[in-house]
Amino acid sequence: MEELEGNQITGQERAEEEDETAKADEMTRTEAETEMKTESDYSDVTDADDESKENLMEMYLDESMKHIQEGEVIAGKVVKVDKEYVLVDIGYKSEGQISINEFRDKDGQVGVKLGDTVDVLLEKWKEDEDTIYLSKEKAAKMKVWDDIKKAYESDDAVKGVVTNRVRGGFSVDIGVEAFLPGSQVDLRPIRNFDHLVGNSFDFKILKYSKKRNNIVLSRRVILEKERDKLRQKTLETISEGKVMKGVVKNITEYGVFIDLGGIDGLLHITDMSWGRVVHPSDIVAVGDEIEVKVLSLDLERERVSLGMKQLAPDPWTTADEHYPVGSRVTGKVISLTDYGAFVELEKGVEGLIHVSEMSWTQKIRYPSKVVSIGDVVDVVILNIDAENRRVSLGMKQIAPNPWDVVSDKYPVGTVIEGKVKNITDFGLFIGIEEGIDGLVHISDISWTKRIKHPSELYKKNEEVRAIVLNVDKENERFSLGVKQLDLDPWQTIPDRYHVGTKVSGTVTNVTDFGVFVELEKGIEGLIHVSEVSKEKVKTPVGKFNVGDSLSAKVVNVSSKERRIGLSLKKLDEAETDKDFVHKYLNNNQGATSSFGELLKENLKEKLNINQEALSESSESPSPEKEIKADA
Repeated sequence: MEELEGNQITGQERAEEEDETAKADEMTRTEAETEMKTESDYSDVTDADDESKENLMEMYLDESMKHIQEGEVIAGKVVKVDKEYVLVDIGYKSEGQISINEFRDKDGQVGVKLGDTVDVLLEKWKEDEDTIYLSKEKAAKMKVWDDIKKAYESDDAVKGVVTNRVRGGFSVDIGVEAFLPGSQVDLRPIRNFDHLVGNSFDFKILKYSKKRNNIVLSRRVILEKERDKLRQKTLETISEGKVMKGVVKNITEYGVFIDLGGIDGLLHITDMSWGRVVHPSDIVAVGDEIEVKVLSLDLERERVSLGMKQLAPDPWTTADEHYPVGSRVTGKVISLTDYGAFVELEKGVEGLIHVSEMSWTQKIRYPSKVVSIGDVVDVVILNIDAENRRVSLGMKQIAPNPWDVVSDKYPVGTVIEGKVKNITDFGLFIGIEEGIDGLVHISDISWTKRIKHPSELYKKNEEVRAIVLNVDKENERFSLGVKQLDLDPWQTIPDRYHVGTKVSGTVTNVTDFGVFVELEKGIEGLIHVSEVSKEKVKTPVGKFNVGDSLSAKVVNVSSKERRIGLSLKKLDEAETDKDFVHKYLNNNQGATSSFGELLKENLKEKLNINQEALSESSESPSPEKEIKADA
């Protein structure tokens, strides 16, 4: 490369030489004119003299060409333009020939005409053939390399166009092809490289090699210098409390970095708005120019805290006045959770509609079933705590509470009809009005039947008659009963089953503690194991079977506890005593002695005493023998 540079002439030397060549040409033309005049005046000049003059001209031209060497850039004049070639006169006895393609632009148009002066490179000079080879393109490249050398040595910038992406960076056209590494494109890593292609920028030459045709550029160096200038200017003017404009440089989950002019400041997510901000990208985007306020400043560490919400007054300072409790307002649903919906009343003021405040009658499990993000809803202010920035809202309060009128509309004792809405283990839910269901507990379905599950008797959507038992407006509970539509059969049991009465029934169940006997439909009595026989019986299981018909004696009755006590043992004793008395009385009707009369009276008295004792025992049964009939 040093050898080629040694062959080059400076711009000043080239200009001086061009002046000398022009003077030489002028002198040559003057001498030729003088010789032609002499020739016309003196007709006796010989042909030998003409040849001598031509030789002199050639010698002069040859001498002038010796000052120009191959590889030099010289100025030439276009003397001819044809379809394939352009002839350029550089002051030699023959013109140089250049391909027409070297004069075409990107659109294929020829950009040269007769008389134009162009810089060309003398590639070869064959003196013996009087032929010179010129190139316009190579001359242009030589000039570019000269400019590159000057820019590199003077630390100046060069302008270029990013042409395309290559491995590790970009290809840039600065007159010749140069390389821009990816790390030198910007001050920070760039994700989208494609937007740079086709754009023009200023670049700094980091290094070059003409011999290897290699040039490395940097845009980052220029940007760093610009940033340093801006930083210095910003540091001179920045102060706490100052409102400044900046450009969004980067967005993170916790905030936004703002370029204030050579200095980056952090706008934290909590300082972006008085209201809720889910993510900073919901408010700003990279490249946005925004206005911020300097909250704190650390010049030594170059840390700046910024705020955007501080540009406007805090809406919570007047929230108590704007939103009194009980007032009706309109807001926009901005967020949904499992426990409710957040509604924006104004920029920076949000309230919560708890899931329990969405409907008077429906049990809302998912707020999304009632409202959606973006919905505009009417709400009532239930409570406001400006100090803690909380507002409780209600949707159901917009409409009247149906429970306020349901107790008046359906007083206790009212018979209603409705469809079974739902069946559970503990009862039936019957629809009364829109959103209001009444519960028939399993214990209120039948007076006498043993019901394990309500589905044994009812199906969903079945029409059911029931009576209102209770209305709890405070807890929003509506109690119904089906069995209460009929009289309780146990209320008449004491009148129909007297103690000491002999009854008959069918065995429905046999347990270790006794035998259950159905006396009538839904009415059962229990023969306790101790009342089975005079003899001690450990268990009646195996001695009786379900379906057996039995007769027993009523020993106790309790309609309150809904039970009837029966006894086989007492029935046997009574039958035995009765047979003995009747037999004795019948056998001694003819006796007239006073002793016989006394004995008869004694037996009658004894029989009456036994009956009274049996009656007393039935009224005061022992705890061991008290077993509920519905056990």
